[in-house]
Parts: sequence; C-alpha cells; structure tokens
Amino acid sequence: MFGKLTRLSLAALLAGTMATSALAAGDAKVVKLGWAPWSDAEFVTKLAAKLIQDNLDQKVELVQTDVAPLYQGVSRGDLDAMMMAWLPATHADYYKRVEGKVEDLGPLYEGAQLGWVVPASVPESDIKSIEDLKKADIHEKLKGQIQGIDPGAGLTRLSEEAIKKYGLNYKLQISSEAAMLTTVDRATRSDGWFVATAWSPHWMFGKYKLRYLEDPEGALGAAEHVNALARKGFKEDNPKVASLLEKMNIPLEDLEKAMFEAQETSYDKAVDKYIADNPDRIKEWLAE
Repeated sequence: MFGKLTRLSLAALLAGTMATSALAAGDAKVVKLGWAPWSDAEFVTKLAAKLIQDNLDQKVELVQTDVAPLYQGVSRGDLDAMMMAWLPATHADYYKRVEGKVEDLGPLYEGAQLGWVVPASVPESDIKSIEDLKKADIHEKLKGQIQGIDPGAGLTRLSEEAIKKYGLNYKLQISSEAAMLTTVDRATRSDGWFVATAWSPHWMFGKYKLRYLEDPEGALGAAEHVNALARKGFKEDNPKVASLLEKMNIPLEDLEKAMFEAQETSYDKAVDKYIADNPDRIKEWLAE
C-alpha cells in the first residue's frame, strides 16, 4: 500500500545513514513520515500516507523507529514529518531539545491523556479516585497491585511517582503493554477488578468498558494534544502535504473506534473504512 517500511536504529539515524536518505534526496516527491509503534501513531500516519499518495500524487516512505530518534530525525531534516508529538507534558523533554528546529503543524487530536483505569462495572462508590485505593477492603480486593507497562515508558515513571505521592501501599507490575492488555481482557471477561495504567487514545477503549480514576493531585498529568511536527522548510518545499497535515484533526472517539477496527482487521482496512465513512471531513482536509 505504501512505500518501503524502514526500521531505524538510533545509531543509524544519528549518523545520517538512513536507508531511505538517498531515495529522498534523489526524488523530491517522496515524503518521509516517521512513526513509533503505537496504535494511534500507526493509524494516523498510515491515514495521512494513503491520502498523500492517492490524492496528492506523491510517494510516501514510512519510517518506523523509537520516539527519541523521531524528534532528532525531524530536527535534522532526515524525516519530513512525525505525527505523534504528545504535548505539552508527555514529550516535553524531547520537544525542548528540538524546539526552534522543527515546525509545529498543530494538533491531530486533542484530549489525549495518561492515567489509571478500572472496569466501568466497578461502582464509583467503591473506587472513584486514586485516593480510594487506600481503603483496606479495596487494597485487598486488588491484591495491592497496579498493572503497568514497559519499564522505559513515561507513564511508568509517572505511575511510580504517583504511588509515592499518594502514599499507596501498592506494587506497580512493570511488564509490557501486552501484559497489561491481558490483565484487562481476563478481568473484564470474568467481571474481575483491576487497576491498570492506560492512555487515550487506545483501541482498548473501543473494546472494553473502562473508566479513568480521578487524580486530584495531578500526578499523572492533564489532558494533552498530539501534534504533527515537520522539518524546517517543509511547508515551502511541499505546501500541499503540509496543508493536509495542518488540517487533519480527528475526534478522539472516532480515532479509538478506528484503532479498534485496525485490531480486528488491519490498519490498511481501517484506513480505507475511515476514508469511506468520513467523505466530508476528508474533503475539508484536502481542500486547497
């Protein structure tokens, strides 16, 4: 569907020896979009790539790597754009290093957030806030555990700090996104209780009925927006693509439904379905 999908290492990107560099240098019509393997990033990036290729008659290179190399790649001009800058807090450190070296094309979606979730079936009278986790009966029912994700994730760091800030006698089970999702799936099938680290947008909100716990201390951050960033000069070099990326804006609920569709079928099929279901919105994005 798209051009060659390239997996980059940090060393390769820093050295400026990306496999697609020569192609991009020789063909100004190739647009290089970088993304990290997060479900929301994969969907919006492949949606943009499809629209660029089918409507703007330009080739697209999808470059998959980690978050830090994405920011560095765009700031160096090795990538044309990335579509997953979580601002103002989650990616604050990354953005600070490249601010002034990139162009902010504005939000792709708003209301993104990090937090802890419980099944929606759990009564709010029992657990409404993180503070409620201190209750002895709730601690026993949850076995003193909070299901976490990867050790290097920003959400993991914030969750560890939240446990200290709230004075909770809980252990954060650091593992992976897959392990977290397994916990959610098993518990929801059996009407079990759990607390898990989570973020929106995520396809699990399209599959399961979950509820964020209130965070009165603000330990896990506030609502954020996810922006597209482009290399310096990209607007002048490629105004049509830049205009499309600036106009793209997806309601969070729509995005989560599309992400769930991608899990059930494929990202290519989910992209095609989204385009077919939202012709007026797509027309607005592509308008001159």
